[in-house]
Amino acid sequence: MPSILESDATGKVAEIYADIRQVLGTSIANLIWRNLATIPGALEWTWITAKPLYRGPAPGYAEAVRRAIDLPMVPSFSRDTLAAAGLSNNNVARIRDILDSYHYTNAVALVALSALVMHFEPTRQDTVKPSDGAPRPPGVKLPELPPMQSLRPEVVRLIEELNGFGEDTDKSLIASMYGHLGYWPTYLSLVRTMLRPLETNGQLHTLTRSIRDLARSHGSGLAQHLRPSTPPDSLQEALASCRRFVDHPISRMTGICSLIRRATDRPRAP
Repeated sequence: MPSILESDATGKVAEIYADIRQVLGTSIANLIWRNLATIPGALEWTWITAKPLYRGPAPGYAEAVRRAIDLPMVPSFSRDTLAAAGLSNNNVARIRDILDSYHYTNAVALVALSALVMHFEPTRQDTVKPSDGAPRPPGVKLPELPPMQSLRPEVVRLIEELNGFGEDTDKSLIASMYGHLGYWPTYLSLVRTMLRPLETNGQLHTLTRSIRDLARSHGSGLAQHLRPSTPPDSLQEALASCRRFVDHPISRMTGICSLIRRATDRPRAP
C-alpha cells in the first residue's frame, strides 16, 4: 500500500497530518490518510470534507456503532496471566492506551469515511440515530510505529496471521494496531490464542460483516451533514481508497479491537 510516512511528510501534507492528529486527539495519522497523500489532491480534499464531521456529529454516530456491536464472548486476560507473560503494569497500561486510541479512532473513521462514500454512492439504508453521548478522544501519545523489518521474523509472521483474522478478501493491508502491539510479542501471542477459535468457527468473519452493515447505515445517516467542495480530478481514486479501508481493515479492526480491549483490563493504580 503506497503511503507517505509522517517522518517523510513536508509542506502541506505535513500540515494536514498535524491537523489530523490534533482533531482526532491522537499522536499518529493512520494509514488511510498516509495513502490518500499519494493521490494528487485527495488528502487535502478528503480531510477538508471530513473534518467538520469529526468535529461535529461523527463521534455520536461512532458511539452508536460501538454500542451496537454484538461481540462474541471471550475469556479475559487475568492480571496473573499478563504478569506470567512478562508484562508489567506499565506494559499493560501502554497496551491499554494503544487499544483505547484505536477503539476511538477506528469507529469515527468508519462512519466518517463511510459518509463520504455514501454521499457519492448512495444506497437505501435503515434509519439510524447517533448516540446522545460520545466519549472524547483519549489524547494519549502512542509509541512510534515500529517498521515491520525491525521486528523479529516470528513476530512479523504472528502479526500477518493476526491480520488475516476476520478478513475475507484483502489481507494485504496490515492493521497499524498490530504493529504497535509488536513491542510486546507475548501479548500478541495471548491475543492469537484467544482469537484463533473465533477465526476457525467463523465468528470473526460474521463480526466483520456486521460492522460493514453498521458502517453503511450510520455512514448514510451521517452523509446528510456533508457539504463537500468541488472534488478533485482524483475523486474516484480517493473514494476507492476510502471504500477499501472501510470495508476491510477499519471494519475488521473496529470489531477486533473492541474484543481485545474488553479482554484486557486496565491495571489498578499502585
